[in-house]
Amino acid sequence: MARTAVAYSPLVPNSHLTSPAGTTIDSTLVTNGVVINGVDPERTVLRVNNTATGAKNVTVKTGSGSQSWMAGQGDFVQAVGANTGSEFLGPFTSARFQQKGSKLYVDFESGFLGTITVIKLPKAY
Repeated sequence: MARTAVAYSPLVPNSHLTSPAGTTIDSTLVTNGVVINGVDPERTVLRVNNTATGAKNVTVKTGSGSQSWMAGQGDFVQAVGANTGSEFLGPFTSARFQQKGSKLYVDFESGFLGTITVIKLPKAY
């Protein structure tokens, strides 16, 4: 099955971002995973909430292809505690996590419930 695309919520330099609700992590996202298209891994932060009754893992998948020369370090797996506020993951290294076509893949452990928000950090100027 195709991964579900989740769009960025960009932070605005010298301004603000009202806390976005995020995308609901349901059985479809758990089964298919998430894709972030047009990713800039070094400027990408994930906010993940787990509302399940037990701790669950979220996994950022290593990239494939020649651009991911650090992929041998493996996936990034983070446990998110039960009924937590927010866990923030990232930013990430392109050379380890970027998929072909400038994508980032995120998977969830079976039974994961909650939300995911993809935040894009602004460039300094």
